[in-house]
Amino acid sequence: MGKDTRPKGKLVRLFGENIFESPKFDKLLAKRNFPSGQHGTNRKRAKVSGYGKQLREKQKVKFTYGLKERQFANYVEEASKKTGDTSQFLLHYLEARLDNVVFRSGLAKTRPAARQIVSHGHITVNGKKVDIASYRVRVGEIIGLKPAVLKSKLYEGAAEAMTKKDAPSWLAVDAKALSAKVVNEPTLVNPNFDANAIAGFYSR
Repeated sequence: MGKDTRPKGKLVRLFGENIFESPKFDKLLAKRNFPSGQHGTNRKRAKVSGYGKQLREKQKVKFTYGLKERQFANYVEEASKKTGDTSQFLLHYLEARLDNVVFRSGLAKTRPAARQIVSHGHITVNGKKVDIASYRVRVGEIIGLKPAVLKSKLYEGAAEAMTKKDAPSWLAVDAKALSAKVVNEPTLVNPNFDANAIAGFYSR
């Protein structure tokens, strides 16, 4: 299955949540927190079956992290083979993606933007260029910008953005150096999705 091309605003309204973590979608939901369409205002969010909930949660996470079906299924499969809580391993794999870490640090405003600057070779890990968005960061690694792009207009406001960004506790941000260090295992403390439901979907 290819990438979903529906406008992000429609997806946000479909789920009734700001799954992309962008302020502009908070404003959208404040005004139009109902599914898009001609009769959207009259549509209630219908109750769904157990399978329907699992499918919905899976789709929500795929859209949030911008993953294709095979990519996401591989993460779930890997997590399910681990001894322990499958949902926690899944959360770790998603949050430890390099494009997500770049987004969490504030170096990019959105995950798609983070993925783009990674693929363009602007990002370094411990001083070495890494252009693979799915690269899994490790504790102790420092994510930063390649020296050649530090003075690029693209990053003129990056230091201020990183200062304002509410970074997770596992990431130590150094706005002055335009870098961030992974100080603990990446995870989500209060995820806006049910990881157990997702694991259940793929175990059917």
